[in-house]
Amino acid sequence: MRKVSFLLLFFVVTMFAQAQVATNIYWVQFTDKANSPYSIDNPEAYLSARALQRRANQGIGIDEYDIPVNPQYLQAVADCGAQLLNPSKWLNGVSVRTTDPAVIEAINALEFVSVVRNCPNDLKAQEIKERWLADEMKPVEGKRGFRGYYGGAETQVKQLKVDQLHDQGFDGTGIIIAVLDGGFVGTEEQSCFDNMREEGRLLGVRDFVYGSTSVYTQSTHGTSCLSTMAAYDPNNMVGTAPKASYYLIHTEDGEGENIIEEYNWVSGAEYADSLGVDVCSTSLGYIGFDMTQWDHPFEHFDGKTAPMTIGAEIAASRGMICVNAAGNEGGGTCTLGIPADAEHILTIGAANGNGVRADFSSVGPTYDGRIKPDVMAMGEGTYVASGYGSWWPYYNGNGTSFATPVLAGAVACLRQARPYSSVQEICDVIRQCGDRADNPDSYNGYGIPDFSQALELLHVDENPMQAKEIINVYPNPTQGEVHVSLIEGARAMVTVYDFMGRSLYTYDFNGLNHTSLEQYLNTLNSGVYFINAVSEEGNQTLKLVIAK
Repeated sequence: MRKVSFLLLFFVVTMFAQAQVATNIYWVQFTDKANSPYSIDNPEAYLSARALQRRANQGIGIDEYDIPVNPQYLQAVADCGAQLLNPSKWLNGVSVRTTDPAVIEAINALEFVSVVRNCPNDLKAQEIKERWLADEMKPVEGKRGFRGYYGGAETQVKQLKVDQLHDQGFDGTGIIIAVLDGGFVGTEEQSCFDNMREEGRLLGVRDFVYGSTSVYTQSTHGTSCLSTMAAYDPNNMVGTAPKASYYLIHTEDGEGENIIEEYNWVSGAEYADSLGVDVCSTSLGYIGFDMTQWDHPFEHFDGKTAPMTIGAEIAASRGMICVNAAGNEGGGTCTLGIPADAEHILTIGAANGNGVRADFSSVGPTYDGRIKPDVMAMGEGTYVASGYGSWWPYYNGNGTSFATPVLAGAVACLRQARPYSSVQEICDVIRQCGDRADNPDSYNGYGIPDFSQALELLHVDENPMQAKEIINVYPNPTQGEVHVSLIEGARAMVTVYDFMGRSLYTYDFNGLNHTSLEQYLNTLNSGVYFINAVSEEGNQTLKLVIAK
C-alpha cells in the first residue's frame, strides 16, 4: 500500500481539513545568485547572532548557500503575475501559485530561470490518504499502574538513559529545537505545555503551507510529537527535553501529497537555521506523490538527489542536528522515506519498550549501500499527548514519528552538555553508543543508544580556544558597550578577527591601557568576532557576540 507521509498511527478525530479544489503550484528554479545585494562579508543581514554563534562554536564559515535568493529575481517572477510563496536560498528558487499558463510562459522566458516545475494537488490521491489514516492511525493499549516523575513516558526516557543527563542538569536548557510537522492542533490548550508557555520557551511559530499566522490547524500530529520532548507535567508526563525552547513550523500539507512539501520543508529548515536553532525534529517523509512523475524510485535514495535530502544535508553543514523518522513501511529493501537517506542526519527507527524493533519500522540500506536507520528509540507504545484536551490528554501510539522526537530531545540535552562538538561528532558518538554498534544492520541500525555513555565519550569536548584564561571581555554577548580586563600576567598581545578569520586589529595590552582596546571594540558592527590573546602564560581565543 502506498504510504504518503509519516503522520504515523495515532488517534484521529478530524485529522485533515476538507479537500479543496486543486491549486496550481509551481517551483521556479534560478540559475545563480548574481548581483545580489547580500554578501558573505555581511552575514548579520540574513542570520541572527545566535545562528552565527552556533557556527562559531563549531568552526563553520559562511558560504554561497547562506546568501538569500536574489530579491530582484523574486520581484521579476512576481511581476510576471505569479503569487510568491516560499523562497529557498539553499535550493536557490521559489514556490509560486498561478492559474494562468501565460504567467508560467513569461517566467520561463526570464534569463535567470532554469526550469519551472508543476506541483498540483490531486483530490483522488487525497481520498486514498484519508482512508489510510482512518484505518491505521489508532491508539494502542499501554501499561497502566504506578508512575514516577516521568509518568507514562518513563520507559521511553529511561530506555535512552537520558534521565541520567537530566540528573546532571542537562535537560535542554538554553537549547532551541524546531519541530517541522503537519500541524499542532491542541498545543495551545494542552496542560503538559503550560510550563513551556509560562517560561516563554515557546519562541514562535511559522506556517510554510498557507502562509498564515497560526500552525494550530489540520493535525494533532505535531502536538503529539512535541509532547515527547517538551512535556513537563511531573508524575503524568515529562519529555526528554523538558526545559528546551521550541519553534513550531508547519510544512506538511494535509490536503494532498505533493513534492512542493519537500520544498516547504527546506524553507522551514532555512528559517530554523537563521534563528539559531540547534536541533530539528521532523516526523515526515516522502516516497510517492499525487503527480506520479515526481515519485522517488530507489535510485533517488542516495543521499544527494531528492530536494528535501539536499536540504537536510545543507542544514547539517550549517551546524544543526537533524533528526528524522525512518518511516512506517516495514521490512524489505529500502522502505525509507525522503530525507531519511541523508548521510549526515540521524534517521530513527522504532522499537518497543523492550528494545525490539517494531514490525512497521522502515529499513535500509540506501541506494549507495549505507546503513539506515542510524539508531532506534521507543516508537511502539510511545506515551504522547493527544492534543484533544482534558477528556483524553494522553495515550500510547505507534510510529517512527514518535521515536524521532523522543531521541531528538535526548540529542538536545547532549548538545547542551557539549556545545562545541560538531554535528558529525555528536552523530558518530550516538551511533557508537548504540547497543548494536558492534554489528549494525539496516533493520536496527546501530541500535538503541545510551546517552549517558555518549556524554562520557564526549567529555573531552571542551572549547579548545579557552584552555587558558588570559583576558576577560564583558558583557558577552553585548548590545553595545564592551569592557576588557587582564586576568593573568603583566601583558598580552591581543588580536581581533572577524567571523571569516581576517585580522582586524592588534593591540599590546597591559591591563591598564584598556581604554583604546575598548574604544575599538565599541566601534564594531553586530556580528561574531574572535579575540586572541597571547601572553607568557599561554594562548586564549574567545568569541565576542555583538548584537546592537
